[in-house]
Amino acid sequence: MIVVSSCLAGMKVRYNGTHCLHEVIQRLVEEKKAVTVCPELMGGFTTPREPAEIQGGNGDDVLDGRARVIEKSGRDVSDMYIKGAQAALERIRELGASLVVLKEYSPSCGSAMIYNGQFENKRIDGSGVTSALLKREGIEVVSEEQFLDRLRRSGEL
Repeated sequence: MIVVSSCLAGMKVRYNGTHCLHEVIQRLVEEKKAVTVCPELMGGFTTPREPAEIQGGNGDDVLDGRARVIEKSGRDVSDMYIKGAQAALERIRELGASLVVLKEYSPSCGSAMIYNGQFENKRIDGSGVTSALLKREGIEVVSEEQFLDRLRRSGEL
């Protein structure tokens, strides 16, 4: 079983009420080959919500208490991101997922790149909170582009 970010399957759950539809991922969900999760909604957020970025590090640093997830207005929402990551981990374990495909650049889901924490639309190397937790638990996490590249190389796309 594959688990994917809900927004990649076309669900309007992003902070601004939009999605990031990838038709291949949506088809996998429709064919029951993938299941969706949204760690931010699982953490108690609603849609729409204020944009947030990790300040002072990356997802590992948030989990270790060395960095924080801060909304643009300055509100610290780190605990909600951690709660969502833990809920996503629990769901992924229940499903016995072999692969998790998460939305790149998100403070929750980014697997290799996140925003720099200054709300300047600049990206830096690093994982979001959920990606960091899943990787610590030995779960394979990739971005949507890495996943689609994998499908292309295998001839499945």
